[in-house]
Amino acid sequence: MHFSELLLKRESTRKYLSRPVEKDAIERIMEACRLAPSACNSQPWRFVVVTDPGLKDRVAQATFGKVLRFNRFVVEAPVIVALVAEPPNWLSKIGSSIKDKDYYLMDIGIVAEHFCLQAAELGLGSCMIGWFEEKTVKELLNIPTKKRVPLLITLGYPAKDTTRKKIRKQPKEVYTFNKYR
Repeated sequence: MHFSELLLKRESTRKYLSRPVEKDAIERIMEACRLAPSACNSQPWRFVVVTDPGLKDRVAQATFGKVLRFNRFVVEAPVIVALVAEPPNWLSKIGSSIKDKDYYLMDIGIVAEHFCLQAAELGLGSCMIGWFEEKTVKELLNIPTKKRVPLLITLGYPAKDTTRKKIRKQPKEVYTFNKYR
């Protein structure tokens, strides 16, 4: 599959089959993540792969929201992955401080997209989730309270074999040459 085809195939999957995801597929996705670039090669991440059905359901409940009932689909996903932000190395920390940029957040975005692209290549669907009760997720997964969990990612076989039409801004709304307009 060409990269441009992979980009068209990857989407936020919100309906999954109950079919379990093979451990080999999960390990291939984790290898793609291990190879992701990061500022100063700090690799400021760790993944907690949740496959236990009871634990997965409790984590899914933490994504629903108390008032706005988002993310009800998460309970259908056979796998939920917590992306834990680890402290960056000293060089990345110094660079972040000097440039007033949180490089580790950029790194988290890059590794999350590596996850989703590798999943798509394997015929799996995924969806990045930012709306969840972080404290509850940390308690359920034994993640230290001082750590941050910026994202959860659902993983499973899509219930539909068709990719939605991507609705995106027009090119002139996304980029310009030589100066901002």
